[in-house]
Amino acid sequence: MEARDIIIRPLITEKSTTLMAEGKYVFEVAKAANKIEIAKAISQIFNVKVASVNTVNVEGKVKRMGRSIGKRSDYKKAIVKLAAGETIEFFEA
Repeated sequence: MEARDIIIRPLITEKSTTLMAEGKYVFEVAKAANKIEIAKAISQIFNVKVASVNTVNVEGKVKRMGRSIGKRSDYKKAIVKLAAGETIEFFEA
């Protein structure tokens, strides 16, 4: 897999912005990607050194629109901790 295929998009929420103070960044990643592939992709795309990667499989919620019932998509989330002194400029802007 290419690095751009592994990292789908950054997840910017209230909780993820508080994690940025600790040097942790949150991304939605491909479901088939493992921690090693995620770390290599982040270091290749953003030119930073990755200290650790934690992953979470998030199940989509069941939602209703009137009588019909639907389900949001399942996705995989990666919490990437960078080495000391490293930052990703994309999030700082």
